[in-house]
Amino acid sequence: MSNHRYHHGGGSYMHARMSYPHHFTYVSSCVKYLIFLLNFLFWLFGGLLLAIGVYAFMDKLKDGIGWVRLETIYDVIFNISLVMIIAGIVIFVVSFAGCLGALRENTCLLKFYSMCLLIFFLMEMAIAIICFVFPQNMNSFLEFQFTDKIIHSYRDDSDLQNFIDFAQQEFKCCGLSNAGYQDWSKNEYFNCSSPSVEKCGVPYSCCINATDISSGLVNIMCGYGVQEHSVAAASKRIWTSGCIEIVRVWAERNLYVIAGVALGIAFLQLFVIYLAKTLEGQIDMQKSRWS
Repeated sequence: MSNHRYHHGGGSYMHARMSYPHHFTYVSSCVKYLIFLLNFLFWLFGGLLLAIGVYAFMDKLKDGIGWVRLETIYDVIFNISLVMIIAGIVIFVVSFAGCLGALRENTCLLKFYSMCLLIFFLMEMAIAIICFVFPQNMNSFLEFQFTDKIIHSYRDDSDLQNFIDFAQQEFKCCGLSNAGYQDWSKNEYFNCSSPSVEKCGVPYSCCINATDISSGLVNIMCGYGVQEHSVAAASKRIWTSGCIEIVRVWAERNLYVIAGVALGIAFLQLFVIYLAKTLEGQIDMQKSRWS
């Protein structure tokens, strides 16, 4: 506090007003650099994801026929490298806005950043609510929308093929819908009317023992002809249940873990949004002090 005396008509009074050190600022360095550090890490992650996606996409073009089919939204969703590119760009741009906005104390960039995080948060909450409140409806939706398209595209995209093989081996399932291993009859290579040697078969990733213990080699023919067998007979060689139902059961068994992780991510997003809005307010207060 600094006191100033004023004289008026023989009288005097004291008037007090606030004064600040020359270096005083409303902007908290802790908040500012915490936002910068968090977003710098995500910026690096987004750049890495983008680089891997571009490399995989270019490698696919080089090994393929020089073009990628993008006629429908499903062509984008099932193209793993393209999904990585899109996700990498989004993370890279949003985290860069957070980095630069915090470092340069730019409220426009911070508003854009916090708005993007809020949109992501609301989308995640909507998906989580639908999955937890209407699990059977989500199950039916996924089976109806994706089964045929994924099965048909199995051999068209090497990235998708590797992803399906990984999922079937990891969750010990075969196919997607309740039809289980019979889903593979919809694929032109595994259909029983196909001239291929794989007719009436399923991918090796459906097999219970695809790898030979003695040699360590994968027997890619282990699923040949199983579509002609009953479920009881086929179950001796392959997993017969569809992956969507298996994943749903797995999610129910690990519900508390999944919910805990989801809540942790949600609280982290809300905390970062709070930090961004706090920094915006501090910057506005500092600007009003200068004006």
